[in-house]
Amino acid sequence: MQASSPSRPIRVLTGITTSGTPHLGNYVGAIRPAVAASRGQGVESFYFLADYHALIKVQDPARVQRSTLEIAASWLACGLDPDKVWFYRQSDVPEVQELTWLLTCVAGKGILNRAHAYKAAVDKNREAGEDDDAGITAGLFMYPVLMAADILIFNADKVPVGRDQIQHIEMARDFGQRFNHLYGEHFALPEAAIEENVATLPGLDGRKMSKSYDNTIPLFAPREQLRKLIFSIVTDSTPPGEPKATEGSALFQLYQAFASDAETAAMREAFEAGIGWGDAKQQLFERIDQEIAPLRERYEALVADPARIEQVLRDGAARLRTTYAVPLLARLREAVGLRDLSARVEGSGEAVAKAAMPVFKQYRESDGRFYFKLAHGDRVLLQSEGHASPRDAGQLVAALKQSSGDGVQHGPDAGVQLGDRPVGRLGDGVTLKELLDALGLFAGED
Repeated sequence: MQASSPSRPIRVLTGITTSGTPHLGNYVGAIRPAVAASRGQGVESFYFLADYHALIKVQDPARVQRSTLEIAASWLACGLDPDKVWFYRQSDVPEVQELTWLLTCVAGKGILNRAHAYKAAVDKNREAGEDDDAGITAGLFMYPVLMAADILIFNADKVPVGRDQIQHIEMARDFGQRFNHLYGEHFALPEAAIEENVATLPGLDGRKMSKSYDNTIPLFAPREQLRKLIFSIVTDSTPPGEPKATEGSALFQLYQAFASDAETAAMREAFEAGIGWGDAKQQLFERIDQEIAPLRERYEALVADPARIEQVLRDGAARLRTTYAVPLLARLREAVGLRDLSARVEGSGEAVAKAAMPVFKQYRESDGRFYFKLAHGDRVLLQSEGHASPRDAGQLVAALKQSSGDGVQHGPDAGVQLGDRPVGRLGDGVTLKELLDALGLFAGED
C-alpha cells in the first residue's frame, strides 16, 4: 500500500505534544490549517494528543494532565467536530507502542544518529565538554520511531508539520519502506504538508515561537494579557515616519498569519509609509483578538467541563482501535511471524510460499534509483525498471494493484506495460498469465 487508493479519502494526521499551554504558533501552524482541511471533500482527518511524546521532556505529571486538557479543549473550541474526524489521545491506542517496537527492529541506528534533536543535544554536550550522550535519554533518541508509528499505524498520506519536522516525516517513510521491503506492502509512505507563509510563527523575541524559548503568546490568553504580550514584541529602533522593513519583522509575520491578502498588503504599505511601532502593534492586537475572541469563550466553557472532554477522547480511541489499529496489528504480527502455532500452515516451505499472497517489495539499488518487484514466495513474478524517487515507484505499485491485471500486457522487447506505461520485465520462467493471475488477487484491496 504505497499510495492512497482512489477508493478511499486522503488521510491527514496531525498532533501536538502535551507539554505546555497551546500558543498562537500551535494554532497557526497546526490547529487552524488541520481543522480547515478536515472540512474538505475526500479527506479523512486524524488528530491526536501526543502525551507519550511529552514524557520525553516533562516529568511533571500535573503539567502533562493539564496540557492534555488544554490542548483538547483548544481543538474543540477551534471547530473540531469529533463526530466527523478521528480525535484521540495517543496513550489510549496501545497498538501505537506495539508498532513502535516493530519499527524499531527495522529502523537504522545511523539514521537515528542524524535526527536533529539528538544531534543538537550531542552538540550541546560537546560544547560543554561533557560526554556526547550525557543526560540524553533513549526516549529522545527513539522519538522519530514513535512519531513514525503515530503516522504509519493509520497509513496517513499527509502530515502537516513545520519545516523543522520534515526530517521526521522522511524517517517515517524510510522505516515504512524498510518494513514493506521485508514483510510485504503494509504501509503508505507519508508526505509532509507545509503552509509556506505561516508554518513557523515567530515569537516575542523574533525566534520561532516555542515553549523552549519562553517566547510564546498563549492561544487563549485573556484579552488584556494578549494586548500586553503583543506590545512586548521586540522591534528595532526605527522611529515613526521612517520606512520599516517587513522582511524579518516578527510583528509583520504575525500580522500576515492572521490577516487577509488585502489586509496584509495594506500593512505592508503602512510599513513603507513609516507606521509607528505602537500603532502597528495595536493593529496586530485587534486583528488577532478579532479571530480569537469567540474561540476563547468556547474554550473557557470546555475547560470547565473536563469529564466531557475525557469521554470524547475515550470514545474516539475506542472507535479508532476497532476500525484500524487492532486489525492492522493483527496483520503485522502475522507478517513478522508472531503467529498462533496451532494455526500454522502444514507442508513444505514451497507449499507455504504458494499459499501466501504475492507481495510487492520496494528497495533502492546502488545506482541510487528505486525499484520494486512482485514476489510469490521465493519466486519473482515481475521486476520493475528503476525510478527517480520512491514516490514514483509507489504510485506505479498502487496503479498495478488497482488494475488487478486489466491493461497489463507485453510491450516492446517482451517488456511489461500497464497501458502504454512501461513497467519492467517478467521474472525468469514466468508467463504473462501468471502475472495477471497474481495481480488479480489484489482486487478490492484498499
